[in-house]
Amino acid sequence: MSFKTKKSLGQHFLTDKNIVFKIIDAIVAEKSDRIIEIGPGTGALTKWLVEKFDDVHAIEIDQRAVEVLKEEVKNLTLHEKDVLKIDWNEMIDPAKQNIVVGNLPYYITTPILFALLENRTIFSEAILMMQKEVAERLVSAPSSKQYGILSVQTQLFCTPEILFEVSRNSFSPPPKVTSAVIKLKFDKPQLSFSDQTLKSIVRTAFNQRRKKLSNSLKPVLGDYQPEGFNFDDRAEHWSPQIYAKLAEHLEQTDKLS
Repeated sequence: MSFKTKKSLGQHFLTDKNIVFKIIDAIVAEKSDRIIEIGPGTGALTKWLVEKFDDVHAIEIDQRAVEVLKEEVKNLTLHEKDVLKIDWNEMIDPAKQNIVVGNLPYYITTPILFALLENRTIFSEAILMMQKEVAERLVSAPSSKQYGILSVQTQLFCTPEILFEVSRNSFSPPPKVTSAVIKLKFDKPQLSFSDQTLKSIVRTAFNQRRKKLSNSLKPVLGDYQPEGFNFDDRAEHWSPQIYAKLAEHLEQTDKLS
């Protein structure tokens, strides 16, 4: 450890080499493809990424970590920026596959996920470490306790798969929770409706998840209830495909309130 971690940045640095190698092995890419690492810290993963790949970029906001990376990791392109303010189109090489890798700070995991999903057409995959509870939400099935907004949007925008769990003892300092590494494969065809329409429906539905959808969706549907949907259900009972079907229908009929 080169310096004291900052709690304000949610820093828990990976120290377990076995986990590092498992992450590296999970990346499906050519040696020349672009690898973009979020939050490399002092480079536990980064130093092995540059061994395997020729075009590695890293996004790091902590100036102390930046100095360590500049000193210890060669052949790395560093971006000293806030990941939440990144223009992802400027980070990629359109002539290559672009893969995102990262040990995500727990307190900004969700906004990072939404940003990657929003820019999904420019990436081939993402391999991300996050709180196990969040990873489970991404892959959870309808009618389960974890199923929600993240589940629906993630499963419509990509193919998520939990690869393995990571013990809290694999980090310094150890977090209070178990982590998991998840792969998001951006292999889904383009949707026939806008992201914004889908988000509006899904977020409105789950905003009052205990109510029947006939009530919870009133802000977007008004009194309109198209045939072929069970509005007596609650939000967690509809599959991602049903939400997609409703989004498509509302755009085609121009019925979105």
